[in-house]
Amino acid sequence: MSAVNASQATDVLSQYQLKQQSASSKGDLGKNEFMELMLAQLKNQDPLDPQDNGEFISQLAQFSSLEEMQKLSGNVDSVIGEFRSTQALQASAMVGKTVLVASDLAMLGASGEVNGTVDVPASTGGVQVSILNGSGELVRQMELGSKPAGSAKFTWDGKDGNGSAVPQGSYYTVASGAYPGGSQQLGTMMSANVDSVSLGKGGSISLNLAGMGSIDLSQVQQIN
Repeated sequence: MSAVNASQATDVLSQYQLKQQSASSKGDLGKNEFMELMLAQLKNQDPLDPQDNGEFISQLAQFSSLEEMQKLSGNVDSVIGEFRSTQALQASAMVGKTVLVASDLAMLGASGEVNGTVDVPASTGGVQVSILNGSGELVRQMELGSKPAGSAKFTWDGKDGNGSAVPQGSYYTVASGAYPGGSQQLGTMMSANVDSVSLGKGGSISLNLAGMGSIDLSQVQQIN
């Protein structure tokens, strides 16, 4: 067998990585295969021009680093998988419950009432909540009075300004606060029932809300 000059020999780490890729369908490539490649390089090097020991040490160090990175990657993947499984179980437990989400859409169902909160950024002399139908017509106007900064709860009993029950369906809420500079529109959060849970690509989790469509799990502000 003719000797191979060290300068012409393929770097053992590169050989290891190439061999690892070709063996990916069969399983992981471990230390035994790496040692075979290294011994083959030692056996075929030119005795008059041997490879520097430091080069072998460097290759061993790189192999060790590569192996540790592979182990770390496997551990991270395992943790992520367990975390997503836990999230999915928690989300599944929400089915049939009521959640609070940032929205102006109010769903009047069989219960005959709608619950929500108004986001009050600063104390105000008066908070007003208007209920509008799908055509934008005013159905009911509720005065909540003066409120400090924070969340102001409100409940609509499903009746119009004359005290008559309105049909079930979708309605809209418009909240405002009285301030020295004039009336200021405020954000609202509405309650909605969770009908089902959807698992998307990459582990994303969505909640399907009655009448409101699908929202990301992170958008839930409160679970009732």
